[in-house]
Amino acid sequence: MNVDVTLGLDVGTTAVKAGLVDSTGQLLASFRAQYPISRPQPGYAEQDPEAWVALIGQALDQFASQGFGADCAAIGLCSQVNTHVFVGHDGRALIPAILWQDGRAGAEARALDAMITPAQKLAWWGAYLPIDASHPLARILWVARHLPQVWQQTRWVMAPKDYCLHRLTGQIASDPLSNFPLVDTAGHYIPELLALVPGAAERVVPLRAITEVIGIVTRPGRFAGVPVVTGTMDAWTGLLGAGGAGQGTSVYLSGTSEILGVTSAAVHPTPGVVVFPETAGLRIHAGPTQSGGAAVEWFCQMAGIAPADMSALAALSDRQRPAPLFLPHLQGERAPIWNPDLRGAFLGLNAQTGLPDLARAVFEGVAFSARMVLDALEQSSGRANAVINCGGGGFQSPTWNQIRADVLGRSLRRLSVKDPGIVGAAGLAAMGAGLAPDLASALQQRLRFEVTFDPDSGQSARYDHIFGLYSDAIAANTELNRRLAGLQGAP
Repeated sequence: MNVDVTLGLDVGTTAVKAGLVDSTGQLLASFRAQYPISRPQPGYAEQDPEAWVALIGQALDQFASQGFGADCAAIGLCSQVNTHVFVGHDGRALIPAILWQDGRAGAEARALDAMITPAQKLAWWGAYLPIDASHPLARILWVARHLPQVWQQTRWVMAPKDYCLHRLTGQIASDPLSNFPLVDTAGHYIPELLALVPGAAERVVPLRAITEVIGIVTRPGRFAGVPVVTGTMDAWTGLLGAGGAGQGTSVYLSGTSEILGVTSAAVHPTPGVVVFPETAGLRIHAGPTQSGGAAVEWFCQMAGIAPADMSALAALSDRQRPAPLFLPHLQGERAPIWNPDLRGAFLGLNAQTGLPDLARAVFEGVAFSARMVLDALEQSSGRANAVINCGGGGFQSPTWNQIRADVLGRSLRRLSVKDPGIVGAAGLAAMGAGLAPDLASALQQRLRFEVTFDPDSGQSARYDHIFGLYSDAIAANTELNRRLAGLQGAP
């Protein structure tokens, strides 16, 4: 094996993905295996952290059986964030991980958000970032209130990547980006924020640079002794792995949720946008939705079809006539609305509506949610691009990709490697191993694009009109669902 080969590990919402990538962007070997999400109560979403660790071990064993191992230059990790593991003094999880989709801490989030002024948010984050139910401090407060014995036993509150890193190397380390709701624009924990929940400051994980080698693999086998870098969050890593390492670029990732980003040094504070601390000379404006692939999976379960058949089904719908309007807010919405109480809907059903029309409506509704994010990001960054780099499992459908290009009115250039998180994590490892002079170079070397989807001007004009209805429908549906749930006047 060449010394410029690095291993990228991506601990996602539904699967561990891993790949060995060389400096030309060639994927030499890959691994993917899924794990379930448990929903024991309405609004809950949990996962077993040991499932992540076990599958990482399986990935290393598979690669070892293929002849890879000690000559790998380094390993980089990324993972889902706003998923939290409460870890005891023995380094093991005390309760199931609370996923980013989990809304149990809504009341705690509202209470904390009310304690922070807009001026503080702007000073800390450079944007009016809300405290929502996925915020680490809201989760910490929920555990402290509802599971006080667990809170007393908690030594660390970790992101999934940090937990896996600890199990791989024995080291305790995190990074500023994985903790972005708790750190300021300089990448330091915010003492005033942590002080809102007694004991929180003592349980956050020490921060290290994302490309710093923090340990070596202690697990027996061919990868034993391979250096491991700190790594960071999957969204940031994936955005860079799909082409966001260049200044002024726009990137769109599609997986369980849709994540869009623009790399720009300029900051024009915009509600609902996450502006990450500048890292390795790069500042990314980003916005994650709540449902992308999750909405498709829901529809497929309801319709009794396999997700692989969704694209062919939607292609049967006549695009010359409107499909129903779908609001994809099955579990609320994140950027740029940040409202966990939003709910989904199909509007405009009639006697001629068929299953293909509903399938197309789901694709379109998710694309409209992405457009809302893109509009906010372009305002925040002061940058708009005619071409958007894209990647992720949700970009494997040509039908959906064309709908997205038409809704956004932009050309979409797809990454050749299906999982951009792997490319990004491998790039972090390459930088940490000294295989590139800087992070941007390490990532740009590993980029390969395979196809571009250009917008159809006629379809884009039609979608421009429907997008205005989509925005109005969200406002109307919010109030109707509030009344339906008997929550009129609730916060």
